[in-house]
Amino acid sequence: MFTGIVQTKAQVNSIRDQGQFRQLEIAVAPEHLLAVETGASIAINGCCLTVTGFDHHAAPERSLVRFDVIDETLRLTNLGDLRVGSTVNFERSLTLGRELGGHIVSGHIQTTAVLAERIDSENNCRMYLKLAPKWLEYILPKGFVAVDGASLTVGEVSDEGFWLHLIPETLDLTILGDATPGQKLNIEADQQTVTIVETVKRVLQRTIAD
Repeated sequence: MFTGIVQTKAQVNSIRDQGQFRQLEIAVAPEHLLAVETGASIAINGCCLTVTGFDHHAAPERSLVRFDVIDETLRLTNLGDLRVGSTVNFERSLTLGRELGGHIVSGHIQTTAVLAERIDSENNCRMYLKLAPKWLEYILPKGFVAVDGASLTVGEVSDEGFWLHLIPETLDLTILGDATPGQKLNIEADQQTVTIVETVKRVLQRTIAD
């Protein structure tokens, strides 16, 4: 489990295609891999990946961590668009006993949205994301959504997408600061909202059927 509070930005160091999966090697500052173990979960752009290997001594200023990413994950997320040198959002899994910010995030990406419009002002950035209707019903004004792993509050919702209002801190700490129109962004809807919407739909269907 994760919180959607991105801890740092990391960089793709290498990509190796091996049969039915792709190995991603990510370079990150050493302090973000303290006590990491093989089998641990780390969210890359909000996608929960399992650590398959790591190197704490790659260079004084960075460590390396490796993941195997299957074809299905590459198809459903923007991880398939990554190239060597790409920057990604990085979050270690939730540790019990620590302050919980953001909202509970599983790291199971449901779909991607397309950044359709970006409006920057002095202290604010507005982004309009287009999303398929199937998933838009789980996006509610003032609700939660994880975008590339960052826990964000939903702004206005339209028939085709929704707005985000991002503060400079979010833009600085995450890769959303460099997002450009046309770019695909990973989406994970708030699971509580999904559960409520699906439960109401089932109840209404049964009521109509009766």
